[in-house]
Amino acid sequence: MSWWFKIKLWQRVLVALILGVVFGLLISNTMGEAGAVWLETWVRPVGALFIDLIRMLIVPLIMFTLVSGVIAMGDPARLGSLGAKTLILYLATTFFANIIGLIVGTIMRPGEGIDFGTTDPAPVPDASGGIFDAILTALGTFLNIVPDNIVAALADGDVLAIILVALLIGAAVLATRSEGASFGAFFESGSSVFLKITHWVMEIAPFGVFALVSHTVATQGLETLQAILTLIGAVYLGLIIHMVITYGFLVRFVLNLPLIRFFRGILDAQAVAYSTASSSATLPVTITNATDNLGIKKPVAGSVLPLGATINMDGTALYLGILALFTAQAFGYELTLANYILIAVTAAAVSIGAAGIPSASLFLLATVLNTFGVSVEHQALILGLILPVDRIMDMARTAVNVTGDAAVATAVAKWEGELDEETFKTPAVI
Repeated sequence: MSWWFKIKLWQRVLVALILGVVFGLLISNTMGEAGAVWLETWVRPVGALFIDLIRMLIVPLIMFTLVSGVIAMGDPARLGSLGAKTLILYLATTFFANIIGLIVGTIMRPGEGIDFGTTDPAPVPDASGGIFDAILTALGTFLNIVPDNIVAALADGDVLAIILVALLIGAAVLATRSEGASFGAFFESGSSVFLKITHWVMEIAPFGVFALVSHTVATQGLETLQAILTLIGAVYLGLIIHMVITYGFLVRFVLNLPLIRFFRGILDAQAVAYSTASSSATLPVTITNATDNLGIKKPVAGSVLPLGATINMDGTALYLGILALFTAQAFGYELTLANYILIAVTAAAVSIGAAGIPSASLFLLATVLNTFGVSVEHQALILGLILPVDRIMDMARTAVNVTGDAAVATAVAKWEGELDEETFKTPAVI
């Protein structure tokens, strides 16, 4: 089996993803529903095991890497500088994602021509004043992150609360200097231990990806996609444009780094994100790619990436914007410029609080649709149409979210002098 380990991990994962698509189509076309049941019984458990293993690592990895990352800065003042740059970049990329989504949705008009056989839409309410409420929603997400109980936050996997606690512990270790050194050493050692476990878990990634993708393809099929093929095409096109233009511009022109090398360095994370449709579940892989392939040092990787997995949901914001236009076009809601602005602000606000789990954005769609008065009946019809194929789009937007996390981490690392450009420019090591 030595030949297996000589193949780079990203190559093994990519091949597994392609084989999973082929195998899923083959099983569904030859065995029908019985094939889907067989995959559910014998193949999908392998993918579920892989997801469980990486989810097992999420909380300790965030806690230990973030504390050790803060300690590695050495100067508490750098924490504020790094945090400010990170938040500004994440908000900026989400803004561009919103704009791209609305442009693509307006040009492609994916909802046009769909007939639900329903009554005429209700008048669109005035959007003035609603923007302020949307901004308050985003602020509320940050103001409510202080946990009542630290242990409960860890047990519940409350990522924003864990990030806050980890930042406070790291800053306190730096402030207490020699008195807190031994406590800090515990977290630094723990960070190394859990990163090593992550490397071990990633060795079964090809098998997990194969199982997840083959099951998804077999159960969703291609026929289900035909009714909303234009919507899926618009979502994928918008996500690709955002990934290439927004992140590409940041990496190639702002940072003056080779773009192809960046994308090759995060292929593992993109493949795992695409198959699991979970930013949180992909976090251990993203951190490994960032440190080993992109040369991002642990102080930045351990702090920027966990935050990104929680609040950087560019793909979700873009997707919600396109879905809102899809709904308006399908039912004939006439939108004004104010409605477009409110959709963009609301989509960005609710995406910040979106859970990093599959299809989480569907739970937020109602908030965006309410901005232009979509009736409960129409919302139910849209959800019924989208839900069966949401996974297909969810996988793509999660891959974009993870790519954005890596791009922002790269930028912050370079500006903070924490990027090993020699490592960045050399071939991927895993």
